[in-house]
Amino acid sequence: MQEVRRALRRLVHARAVTRFSLIGDVSSDNLAAVRPVITDVIADATVTEVPDGLHVVGTLDGADAREVNRLLLSALRRAERRTRLRAEWTADGQVHRFFDYVPKSTRPAPGG
Repeated sequence: MQEVRRALRRLVHARAVTRFSLIGDVSSDNLAAVRPVITDVIADATVTEVPDGLHVVGTLDGADAREVNRLLLSALRRAERRTRLRAEWTADGQVHRFFDYVPKSTRPAPGG
């Protein structure tokens, strides 16, 4: 996890940073291995168990939605390779939806 934090600090210092709000679902073959990774990467994460895995709500800083999504999913997959992430990252009035590393859509945020 130290390497993830160092990478995040380097990115924060290199670019303009935006705070992204996350609402996402994580499914994995080993939820016990990925749960602590979520709370390490996203300090304010609220993680709840759902029938298909874990529901995650929190915030993460980064240059763009693709970057923060990649940061989280890469960390999760280091803990357990067979992990999937469905995520909505919201910032600056836009909601960016991802399935794993693939961007699915961008739309205006409700009320934004």
